[in-house]
Amino acid sequence: MSTVEPGGEPPTDTLGPTVLRMMLGGQLHRFREAAGVTPDRAGYEIRASRSKISRMENGRVGFKERDVADLLTLYGITDEQVRGSMLSLARQANAPGWWSKYGDVLADWFEAYLGLEAAASVIRTFELQFVYGLFQTEAYARAVTLLGYRAAPTEEIDRRVSLRLKRQDLLTRPDPPQVWAVIDEGALRRPVGGLAVMRAQLNRLIEVAELRHVTIQVVPFGRGGHAAAGGSFTVLRFTEAELPDVVYIEQLTSALYLDKPDDVDHYMEVMNLLSTQALTPDRTTGFLTQIAREL
Repeated sequence: MSTVEPGGEPPTDTLGPTVLRMMLGGQLHRFREAAGVTPDRAGYEIRASRSKISRMENGRVGFKERDVADLLTLYGITDEQVRGSMLSLARQANAPGWWSKYGDVLADWFEAYLGLEAAASVIRTFELQFVYGLFQTEAYARAVTLLGYRAAPTEEIDRRVSLRLKRQDLLTRPDPPQVWAVIDEGALRRPVGGLAVMRAQLNRLIEVAELRHVTIQVVPFGRGGHAAAGGSFTVLRFTEAELPDVVYIEQLTSALYLDKPDDVDHYMEVMNLLSTQALTPDRTTGFLTQIAREL
C-alpha cells in the first residue's frame, strides 16, 4: 500500500494528480474532523465557502499551498515533517497529467475520469452500446467519435481519437491494471463504422483478451434481460487503502462519480451478477470469432 509518510514523497511515478488530490483531500478531512473544526470554519479560514472545503476534501479541485498550510495550522498540525509532506503532496497534485495537452477537446467531467483510470489497480466495466474505450481500434474510435461530433472539423476529430487511443497506453505499461470487461452482445452486433471496421474491432477484442491482465466476457441475447440493462458503468479500485472505490457513469454531457459504500456495493453486486450470466472468457473468444465470421 502506498501512503504519504512524514518526510516521505508520494509515489508520483504511479499516481496521477487526480488520485493525489483525493489522498490529500482525504487526509485534510481526517485532520479537520479530529480537530473538531466545521467545514464553515475551515472555509472562512481560507477565504472560501463550505462547498469549496467539500470539493477539496473529495479531491475534486486543485490545492493552493497557502490554503493547505493555513488549514493545517487551523487543525493544529505543527509537526514540520507532516506539514512538509502535505505541502509536497499539494505541489505534486497540481502537476498536469498527460491528458492536459488535450485540454482543447477534453471536458472537465471526463478529465477526472482519466486521472482515476490511470491510477486504478482494477477496472471493472459493463458496456451496453459500444466496445470499451481501452479496447477500441482507431477506425472504430473514429466512428464512435463522429456519432457525437458530426459537425466538428477533421482536426478536432483527429484530436479526440488521439486522446482515446492514448488512454490505451496503460494496457502495455509495466504495471497495468487488471481490466475485467463485460459486454452486451448488442454492442458487438451493431456495425459501428461499417462491417469491415466492426470485423477488425472484433478481432482486436480477441487479441486483447489474450493479455494476462485482461478478462472479457459477453452477455449473449440468449440469456435474456439482465440487471444492467439500464446502461454502461465502470467501477475503479485503487491500491491505496485510503481511497474508496469509484463508480463512473457517463452521460451525454456530464458524468456521475459515486463513492458512497452503499452505491458502490450495489454496482459491484450487479457486476458480479453480470459476470455469472455472461459467457466464460474462453467461450467468449469463440463467440467473438463466430460474430466476426457472420459480418
